[in-house]
Amino acid sequence: MMVYPEEPYWEVPPVSGIYDDGDYRVNVVEALQEFWQMKQSRGAELKNGALVIYESVPSNSQPYICYVTLPGGSCFGSFQNCPTKAEARRSSAKIALMNSVFNEHPSRRISDDFIEKAVNEARASFKGGDGEGTDGPDTGIGAFRFMLEANKGRTMLEFQELMTVFQLLHWNGSLKAMRERQCSRQEVVAHYSNRALDDDMRAQMALDWIAREQENPGVLGRELAVAERELETARLAGRELRFPKEKKDILMLAHTQLGGGSVINS
Repeated sequence: MMVYPEEPYWEVPPVSGIYDDGDYRVNVVEALQEFWQMKQSRGAELKNGALVIYESVPSNSQPYICYVTLPGGSCFGSFQNCPTKAEARRSSAKIALMNSVFNEHPSRRISDDFIEKAVNEARASFKGGDGEGTDGPDTGIGAFRFMLEANKGRTMLEFQELMTVFQLLHWNGSLKAMRERQCSRQEVVAHYSNRALDDDMRAQMALDWIAREQENPGVLGRELAVAERELETARLAGRELRFPKEKKDILMLAHTQLGGGSVINS
């Protein structure tokens, strides 16, 4: 298990192009941004640029929480008990920088072993008995495998947004619906491989959950409670957060559009 320092600076080995020679104490917020700018200058394909985006959770009291989204779509959050907003930003940058550096290792590229692990995890998380969780050519899991195999060689952080899109489509039931409309997995992958995870996609999924809530009152509140617990557990453990955070954001959007208060039926 890794132990992280409480100080606002993180002691790490020097990385050429980021740290001054002989000075291992760095401002992690600046270092994280410089790291991705360096990757872009060395030819990394970053279609949305090298900008690192921070998002602070609105709060009037500590502990403060901050999320950071990296080029490529990966998201990390402050994992420490942060007494200030600035400290929360540094905490999120700290875990994001560690993962960014680690991501450069060859083992972090999408390989056959990674694909098998990812598919097995997706299959294990599937809840249903209609065969959609199987690895057949026309199932959601099959489309997920096909998409991974089409992106061999990319690093996991660079691939994260596309992977999150398909995780959300699977979670939301969209892949199953497309299969029922006789869309081939190649068509699905080709369409969503070139589509950003944006407000339009979130709004469409939120509408799906509004419809589910109207058909089965309370389902939205239960799903939101699960998503909030998953996000909090993953954040405190220092894990990658894009999928659980997007789930929570989509469900909160649906909740808001329904005119709900602080608590939904659960």
